[in-house]
Amino acid sequence: MSLQITLASGSQIRRQILDGAGVKYEVQTSRLDEDAVKQAMLANQAKPKDIADALAEAKAVKVSCQKPGLVIGADQVMVMDGRLYDKPKDMSEARARLLSMRGKTHYLIGAVVICENGYALWRHISKTSLHVRMFSEAFLDDYLEKEGEDILNSVGAYKFEGRGAQLFSKVEGDFFSILGLSLLPVLDYLRERGVMIK
Repeated sequence: MSLQITLASGSQIRRQILDGAGVKYEVQTSRLDEDAVKQAMLANQAKPKDIADALAEAKAVKVSCQKPGLVIGADQVMVMDGRLYDKPKDMSEARARLLSMRGKTHYLIGAVVICENGYALWRHISKTSLHVRMFSEAFLDDYLEKEGEDILNSVGAYKFEGRGAQLFSKVEGDFFSILGLSLLPVLDYLRERGVMIK
């Protein structure tokens, strides 16, 4: 009997990634207080990669204690100028965020953890570098008007898979990791476990 796969995330883009790859899975959100975990770790001067990893694991473990099979948890943090960023609260904060990113490089650090029976069995950390071009304010106003509040679901205030790609001059790293789920290593692990055909 094949193992059930559960995605411990309400993220629409993570679902699209798994759907596009033909992975059969269920969704159960963890309802984890991410801010509390993040603030506690920042108080202890944790590194961004450790914060992303801890959040991904906490989500996966919480759901894995309730669901059989393999549970995928994922999280992503943004770092720019040595500072960790949260999702913008409103459109004015998104605008200010994007202006502050103009002409600079920021990093998306992502973690994926797969759990079974409440225990983490596998993990992957990714780091991508994104170079934001010197866009005009006219471009920014047009971008914000066309994208709307959907961008508030992204820590960088952009949807890289869509019009947000126009913000960048160069990126270094895996496309799927930028979107929030390092797909290829996940598929490798699922094949190892016999959940997908080798």
